[in-house]
Amino acid sequence: MVQRGRKYKEAAAKVDRERKYTPHEGLKLAQETSFSKFDGTMEVHVRLGIDPRHANQLVRETVLLPHGLGKNVRVLAFAEGDAAREAEKAGADYIVDDELIQKIQDGWFEFDATVAVPEMMSKVGRLGKILGPRGLMPSPKAGTVVPADDLPRVIEELKAGRVEFRADKSANIHVPIGKVSFETDKLYENMAALMEVIKKARPAAAKGVYIRKIVLSSSMGPGVPIDPMEAQEM
Repeated sequence: MVQRGRKYKEAAAKVDRERKYTPHEGLKLAQETSFSKFDGTMEVHVRLGIDPRHANQLVRETVLLPHGLGKNVRVLAFAEGDAAREAEKAGADYIVDDELIQKIQDGWFEFDATVAVPEMMSKVGRLGKILGPRGLMPSPKAGTVVPADDLPRVIEELKAGRVEFRADKSANIHVPIGKVSFETDKLYENMAALMEVIKKARPAAAKGVYIRKIVLSSSMGPGVPIDPMEAQEM
């Protein structure tokens, strides 16, 4: 059993576990029960009614949060030649070369998002087992493998708050929607954008209730249960 500290217990006592809060109420409560000394991240956790073991029920999408994440997103670009120059001009923090690939293989992960041109995917493939589990693998489905002339747009979106998410083996998704210090209304609008994408991503093969459970939480803070029906009507 997990041992919780005094501050966590005091924060958790303010949350009624038998109640399902509206999104706005839940966000406000999650902000109020955040006790970390740093500006924590607000996260949305969703349990989906899918079977991730089946390829036709996988959920993997991206959402562009209207108010961003409240942090500097470090973008790593897999590009070379003219494409590399375009990526650098667009604001990419790192341009991949063989030396940087080796650095990543050795455990360097000082970046938050990746983008690649198709011509570089053979090199990206060497890092699949490293980047994949961390959600950092560029992919056409996620819109992060694009032609060179599309690099500026994607890099700009990534830096502005474009977030990729995918269902894990337990059919859960975990998505950051901003900082605890954000105005509640801005967190609400970010969450509304996320919920819209999740709804549209419902696999045709999924049966029964699709969005089964939603919990909001800040970094280190207690979970706040949200009414799934209210969240889908945001």
